[in-house]
Amino acid sequence: MIACPRPSLRIRGFTMMELLVVLAIMGIIAAFAMPTFGGSGVSTSALRGAAREIAAGLRYARSEAVAKRHETFVAIDLAGRRFKVADDPVEHALPKDAEIKLFTAQSDLVNDSTGAIRFFPDGGSNGGRITVASGDRKFDIDVDWLTGRVSIAQ
Repeated sequence: MIACPRPSLRIRGFTMMELLVVLAIMGIIAAFAMPTFGGSGVSTSALRGAAREIAAGLRYARSEAVAKRHETFVAIDLAGRRFKVADDPVEHALPKDAEIKLFTAQSDLVNDSTGAIRFFPDGGSNGGRITVASGDRKFDIDVDWLTGRVSIAQ
């Protein structure tokens, strides 16, 4: 009998562990590099967080108006980028680089940079819209005048 030389079963290449390490390193580098190339001002998550915080303040004001049976308002300072619910001592700050716009009833505009959205004891409101934007990304917080319902739209 003639013996055949046994071919080598080891094939040259990369192991799975080596590939995973390289992918992990690439992911870490991408995580650090993306904010550098992100561009304008405020991150999407910061904008979304600001919109949700404003919506929560508006909902709180509506519930206070209904529960205590008196008008309640949310005052928005566009220049200072902050808002305050009437009965709440806390003043909430918004992202410094975000663009804030307010559309509300003329009677609730104090000046060009300050205004309010008012809620009535029956749950209704004067209605309005607050826009939080940065670049081409924006979130609109709408307040329905009839029901006082607060919603966020992208």
